[in-house]
Amino acid sequence: MPKSEQQYWDYKLETQTRADWDSLKLQLLISHLKHAYEGSPYYRKIFDAAHLHPDKVKSLNDLKHFPTIQKSILRERQEAAVPFGDIVAVPEEEIVYISTSSGSTGIPTASPFTAKDFDDWIDYEARQFFSSGLRSHDRYCHALNFSLFVGGPCVLGAQKVGALSIHAGTVPSERLLSLIRQFRVTAIWTTPSYAWYLGETAKKEGINPARDLSLRKIFVAGEPGGSIPETRATIENLWGADVYDYYGLSDIFGSCAGMCQEKNGLHWAEDHILTEVLDPKTGEPVQEGERGELVLTTLKKTARPLIRFRTGDIVSYTTEPCQCGRTSLRLHGVHGRLDDMLIIKGVNVFPSDVESIIRKDSDFTGEYSLIVNRGVNHLDELTVQAERSTNKDTALLAAKLNKTLKSVVGVSAKIEILESGMLPRATHKAKRVIDNRKNIWN
Repeated sequence: MPKSEQQYWDYKLETQTRADWDSLKLQLLISHLKHAYEGSPYYRKIFDAAHLHPDKVKSLNDLKHFPTIQKSILRERQEAAVPFGDIVAVPEEEIVYISTSSGSTGIPTASPFTAKDFDDWIDYEARQFFSSGLRSHDRYCHALNFSLFVGGPCVLGAQKVGALSIHAGTVPSERLLSLIRQFRVTAIWTTPSYAWYLGETAKKEGINPARDLSLRKIFVAGEPGGSIPETRATIENLWGADVYDYYGLSDIFGSCAGMCQEKNGLHWAEDHILTEVLDPKTGEPVQEGERGELVLTTLKKTARPLIRFRTGDIVSYTTEPCQCGRTSLRLHGVHGRLDDMLIIKGVNVFPSDVESIIRKDSDFTGEYSLIVNRGVNHLDELTVQAERSTNKDTALLAAKLNKTLKSVVGVSAKIEILESGMLPRATHKAKRVIDNRKNIWN
């Protein structure tokens, strides 16, 4: 079925051929590599050490010769050249916004933006919202954390589309339901588990979400559920609404990929970020449809270029044109993680984050365990077990640990204070995580 230009944010870009996509990406890549080399002390050093220069890049395949970078290097370089690190490729005066993510040392990792970076990001968010069917007649509620979280400003993309936008943030569920009813909200963005929880909360208040509320579009991110058909159907049936999965990462910008109205994979921001999907062991590209690690290279973000950033996410992809008419690469969701990162209520939690907290506190032995369960109303619950090294009151120790955990990592947990020696000791690699979740939905 032919599509009209009115169904696209940028018709020419979104429907161009794969050859045109590759030509555009190569042009942007060469320019971006030059910017990184000339502006970033870190990139100039590692490019020179590898005898590489942007002028040597003649095809997209040449990118494979450049070294990869990962989260630990971002943290290391930020601490080596405070406050933003020597990967940054513009003067501080050009930086107008930063988002942050928690790090294994408890020091937030900053993601800086110039004014142009920020505008480019928000324009892409508008394009993505538009592809999911958001229009100027919608009333959109942004129910994501605004506190330094890169997902917060994405609401400006909805405003650019022209939708009435409510900056709700993480208000209590009862308050959020009140806002949805008062303003007859038609679209919302949250996590999959919270979308389910909110619907169940509405039912407890005597509200039938599908019948009594006007919500018809739910954008979800932060957890894998949105790309799992069974999970998506469960939420859609509860709300009588369409669910669209989005993917993003704080190290680049908000949402970098999202479902169109066909809901058959997540369209990628190919004019902003170049993707590689590589075999984690060999570093070689995998075939379409096969699983590999997602490796990303920014193409426009000038404040802090990222060249071949290893995300740790295991994905698969296709370049087949979508029924919507868009020709961009599509992800089949995130299948898993290379590391042992947990996602609790949309927040990334590494065991090392918890370890850093516990081992800095002399009231604890340093031994700990993390237990994850699927709790009431399908919300994930994190339990932290920690051994005490003092005779201080267990309730006070638990309260202190939970407060620190929430301030550093961003999540609350059930705390169990154990006596010294109660947790098993490992002679090789300690098993810190016990994940009792069998499925996304029971």
